[in-house]
Amino acid sequence: MSNSLSRSIRKRARHTARASRHSFRIAVFLGGAVCVALFSLLFATIAEKMLAWNRAITHAYWWSALPMLPAAFALIRGLTIRLAPQARGSGIPQVIAAMSIPTGPAQTALVSMRQSLWKIVLTAAGLLAGASIGREGPSVQVGAAAMLAWGRWWQKRPRFAVGFRPEALIAAGAAGGLAAAFNTPLAGVVFAIEELGRGSAARWDRLVMSAVLGAGFIALAIFGNNAYFHLDESILALHASWAAVALCALFNGVLGGLFAKALLAGPAMWMPARHHAWSERHPVLLATLCGVVVAFLGVASNGSTYGTGYDQAAAVLNGHSADSMLFGIAKLGATIFSYIAGIPGGIFTPSLAIGAGIGDNIAHLIPALADSRLIALLSMAAFLAAATQAPITATVIVMEMTRSQDVTLMLLATTLAASFIARQFCPRPFYHTVARNFRREAMYKHQAAHGQAATSGAPT
Repeated sequence: MSNSLSRSIRKRARHTARASRHSFRIAVFLGGAVCVALFSLLFATIAEKMLAWNRAITHAYWWSALPMLPAAFALIRGLTIRLAPQARGSGIPQVIAAMSIPTGPAQTALVSMRQSLWKIVLTAAGLLAGASIGREGPSVQVGAAAMLAWGRWWQKRPRFAVGFRPEALIAAGAAGGLAAAFNTPLAGVVFAIEELGRGSAARWDRLVMSAVLGAGFIALAIFGNNAYFHLDESILALHASWAAVALCALFNGVLGGLFAKALLAGPAMWMPARHHAWSERHPVLLATLCGVVVAFLGVASNGSTYGTGYDQAAAVLNGHSADSMLFGIAKLGATIFSYIAGIPGGIFTPSLAIGAGIGDNIAHLIPALADSRLIALLSMAAFLAAATQAPITATVIVMEMTRSQDVTLMLLATTLAASFIARQFCPRPFYHTVARNFRREAMYKHQAAHGQAATSGAPT
C-alpha cells in the first residue's frame, strides 16, 4: 500500500514539474513577445520622426537631397562595414539564414543585439537622408535578435533554466517584429509559416505562434485597432473588376520579377563585366554614386520617392493621384539603388508604394477598368508578391493593413498570378537567395576565425 502511494506521489510530482516547465516556457515566450513589440514600436516612432524631419528639410529646400543623399549613403555604408556588416539590407534574409545554421557564434552573428541596435540607428539615418527604404524588414531582424537574447538570458538562470530551440526563438521574434511593425497579428503568423516555416520550429511550434500573436496584440493594445493604411471608404469588389485582377497581375508580375532580379544582380547589372571587381573594392564610393542617382530620382519626382512611400500609397488608396505620374517607376529605381548601396533598410513598404504607383498608372491608362482604389490595392499586393514570391503573405498583409476583407479572394488571385509571372523573370525567391549568401558568409567567417584561433594556439 505504501509503495503504491509513493509511486502515485512521484508520478504526480513529475506531472506537476512538467506542467510547471511548460507554463514557464509559455511565460518566457510571451515575455519575449512584449520585448519584441516594444522594440518594434520604438523603432516605428524613431522612423516616423526621421521621415517627418526629411519632409521638412526637402520641402523647405528642394535641392537639399542632391548633397545630402550621396554624403549620407557614403557615411552609412562606411559605418555599416565597420560596425555592423550583418545589418546591411533588409534583415529578413539574415533571419532565414540564421534559422538554417547550427547553434553557435555564426548563428548569433546574424541576429545579434549589437548588430540590431546599430541597424535601428543606421536605418533611421537612411530615412532621415531620404533613402527609399522601409523599417519593416529591419524590425524582423531586431525582433529575432531581441527574442533570442531574451531566451538565452533565461537559459543562463540556474533556478529557471528551461531549454529553448534557438530557431524557435528566432522565428517567434522575427514574425512578431513584423506583426508589431504593421499592426497585423495574422500577417505575422502567415509570414512565419510561408517565409520562415521551412523548418518545423516555425511551422508547428505553438509557442512560436503564441509569441507572434502576442506581439501583434500588444501593438494593437497600444495603438488601437487601427489599420496601417486608413481608408476613408471601404473598397468593394464587383464582378466586372476581375479584368483588373488580370492586368494588375500582369504589369506587377513583370515589373516585380525584374525588380527582384535587379536586386539580386546588384551592381553587376549596371556595370560592364570588367568593372565588377571595382564595386567590391570601393563599396563606399559605390554607395555615394547610388546616393546621387536616388537624389536625382527624388528631385525629378517632386520628392515623392524619399523614405518609405507610405504617404503616397495611402493617398492613392483613398482615390487621390500620386504627386507625379513617374512615381511608381521612380520609386522602383530609387529602391533598387538604395538597396545596391548596401545600407540597412527593407523593401517591404517601398514595394507596397511601388505597387500603388503602378496601380495609379493603370487606372489613368484605363479609367473605365475598375475603381482606381481597387486597382491600387490589387497592385500593392501583386507587386509585393512578385518581388518576394510569397503570395499568401502579400495577400494577408495587404488585406489586414487596409481591413479589406471583402476583396480577399481577388487579392489572392492577383498575388498568385503575379508571383507565377515574376518567376519567369526571376526564378529564385529573393529573400531565400540572399539568405544563402548570408549563410555562406557567416559560416566562412566563423570557420576562418576558428582556424585562426586553432593556429595561434598550436605549439611552434
